[in-house]
Amino acid sequence: MFKKILMLTLVLCLILFCTSPVQAQNKLEVLTTSTEVNFPNDLTFKISAQSDVKITEIRLQYSIELLGFAQVVSEAYVQFSPSTKVDTQWKWDLVRIGGLPPGTVIKYQWIIVDASGGRLKTSLAEVNFDDSRFSWKTLTEDKITIYWYDGTQSFAQEIMQSAQSSLARLSENTGAYIKEPIRMYIYGSDSDLLSSMIFPQEWSGGVAFTRYGCIAIGISSSNLDWGKGAIAHELTHLITEQMTLNPYNELPTWLDEGLAMYNEGPLDSSFTSYLNQAIKANNLISIRSLSSPFSAYADKSYLSYAESYSIVDFLISTYGENKMFALLDTFRQGSTYDGALHKVYGFDMDGLNTVWQKSLTASVETVQASKPLVFEPAILRWGYAW
Repeated sequence: MFKKILMLTLVLCLILFCTSPVQAQNKLEVLTTSTEVNFPNDLTFKISAQSDVKITEIRLQYSIELLGFAQVVSEAYVQFSPSTKVDTQWKWDLVRIGGLPPGTVIKYQWIIVDASGGRLKTSLAEVNFDDSRFSWKTLTEDKITIYWYDGTQSFAQEIMQSAQSSLARLSENTGAYIKEPIRMYIYGSDSDLLSSMIFPQEWSGGVAFTRYGCIAIGISSSNLDWGKGAIAHELTHLITEQMTLNPYNELPTWLDEGLAMYNEGPLDSSFTSYLNQAIKANNLISIRSLSSPFSAYADKSYLSYAESYSIVDFLISTYGENKMFALLDTFRQGSTYDGALHKVYGFDMDGLNTVWQKSLTASVETVQASKPLVFEPAILRWGYAW
């Protein structure tokens, strides 16, 4: 009797199992994704997705490729009406962050959720934020790539040779060297350069995007000599950033700008004139004050750059390039301004200020300008670091 009951139970279970409806799994899929670059203003991410039930949530995760200490991922929630098929987009307004340099790599992926709880995450993709308004040509040597559109191959080669020479000079004088690849975008005119930026300074002839390993600069065949000096200046900013980047502290402005000025070559007579006048009038700006951003007033700005050059020249000529390399390495470890100087040279900023100013008054040379100096922003148009 027990065996008959057991057999009957098994038969009933089998019938119920075979006749019960099987719920089909929802098919959630991405049909297409794309990006639309509108340099320099915005970047639009587009997606088309579908499911058997309504799609209720779409998110975009994205990150920027740059020098740093952590992978920072941002997330945007996309607005749309829930549906079984969705075509939507999200526009990244770059005015909010001040823009991105040309050639920046953005990595991204989509996350889609439907009403049944289905979830899909796309593979990581990337888009280059390129300035496609121009037909760029490229020239690469070692870790430097030049992008240009106006000028011959020899024009680009001359710029490359100057850039490589400035790197060699910087290495010889400070021990600093290039660690990461650098991109240089050579715009054919100042107006083309300014149109590539969201918040340009009208006097700017070049910009060093230090965290992005990128330089954007306006150089034509008519201002090539100026361009070579400007490239040396901006390259130095990028190299010192690579050498000293740390999460705790940045270089004092006098050292950052002083190294860039020093790597250009001998100080221009206009700067020398301002320096000599300040020495004679006992009106030099202290090194501690020069650790902060420079003044926007023309005369103070000229003097700040001239003093920064002089301070770096004094440190290298007096104590050697090995000490300067040690100073940069100490800053890389996150040292304070005074702490780094004391560790390498045995004095703090006030001590450096004392010995440097004594050296100036002992060997001051009066340089008379051939004509009255008139401040023109274009002279100081190396640009700015960003």
